Amino acid sequence: MNWQNSVRLAADVYAVGVKDWNRRLFDALIPLPKGTTYNSYLVIGSDKKALIDTVNPGFEKEWTEKVSQVIGLDEIDFLVMNHAEPDHAGSIPYFMGVNKKAKLVTSRQGSRMAQTFYNVPEERIMVVKDKDVLDLGGKTFQFIEAPMLHWPETMFTYLQEDKILFPCDFFGEHNAAGVYADEVEELLVDAQRYFGEIMMPFRVNAQRGLEKLKGYDVKMIAPSHGPVHKDPNPILNAYRKWANGETKPKVVVAYVSMWTSTEKMLQPLIQTLLANGVEVVVYNLAVSDIGNIAKDLVDSRGIVFATPTVLSGMHPLAVYAAYLVRALRPPAKFGVVLSSFGWGGGALRHASEVLEPAKLEVVGALEINGPPKEKDIAQIVEIAKTLAERIKA
Repeated sequence: MNWQNSVRLAADVYAVGVKDWNRRLFDALIPLPKGTTYNSYLVIGSDKKALIDTVNPGFEKEWTEKVSQVIGLDEIDFLVMNHAEPDHAGSIPYFMGVNKKAKLVTSRQGSRMAQTFYNVPEERIMVVKDKDVLDLGGKTFQFIEAPMLHWPETMFTYLQEDKILFPCDFFGEHNAAGVYADEVEELLVDAQRYFGEIMMPFRVNAQRGLEKLKGYDVKMIAPSHGPVHKDPNPILNAYRKWANGETKPKVVVAYVSMWTSTEKMLQPLIQTLLANGVEVVVYNLAVSDIGNIAKDLVDSRGIVFATPTVLSGMHPLAVYAAYLVRALRPPAKFGVVLSSFGWGGGALRHASEVLEPAKLEVVGALEINGPPKEKDIAQIVEIAKTLAERIKA
């Protein structure tokens, strides 16, 4: 018995993706505390039928059963590949094997990736460019090139008659709960986490993508991860802020402490920042979820690194966090580095080398031997005051 259920989004438009409740890590990097979804959409015109995106490998059977609640997989005429990453495109070989007639619709760069990653014959690929349309008969797709959101081949698909935007990873979130956004608690918190993890390094491209969308009347957003937005305004407004790098008087503190000396350095700094009206979010790198750190980097103006010295350099967890900041390119402008050592220093120098490409203005740096003394605490308080002034200026 086929008990799978597709969800009708509009007349002849169905959500046929799958939920992965148990996945807990993405790209061997990103924690998924709430699982994720691999969203796929079926659009039926009077002349042709199309699928938008597939599902992660391993979910082909469930996906097929959901589609077959409406129509047979072999009756599809077009498969739109908005993005070539395997969580959206990994079932293309399965689909092309079952369906011998369908064309894969994608961008020019997407065509090369489909041939490279999924062995799709060139003759079965339809290449589209920005603003091209595909008429299914009463259902018309318009394609919007959106490179580097977050791969170079990415495009959006807009369904003109129903005013539905299918933007793949853009506007998504890793959360297996619900079908629609209004059914999901802390939706914007999870969306901000996702933006920090995936889209923050491409904020300029996100601005361009949002600018392009101003020319479209979007009534619904159906991303490829997370719930469907029946009201697109909350997520659009949030993305405008995040893409533009709008920040708050807020500091992310990321630290490691082996024998509490480094942690003791932080206490006067944190208390001084709070007393001066700065929001502080503290992460012990030994136990923290990097997704949460990425979320808070989205709207923070300052970053504080605190690390002990390990063999003349930063603690390895601090090195990892520093490289993460370099890669994610958050909008923070100001930084502070604190370090302690036992028998030999070097972490401060190491931190300055690693963080240099992040282009943070370091407003204070201090390296001490052993736990902080009164003179060290006084210096830390002054550093915190300076950081607060710069952040609130």
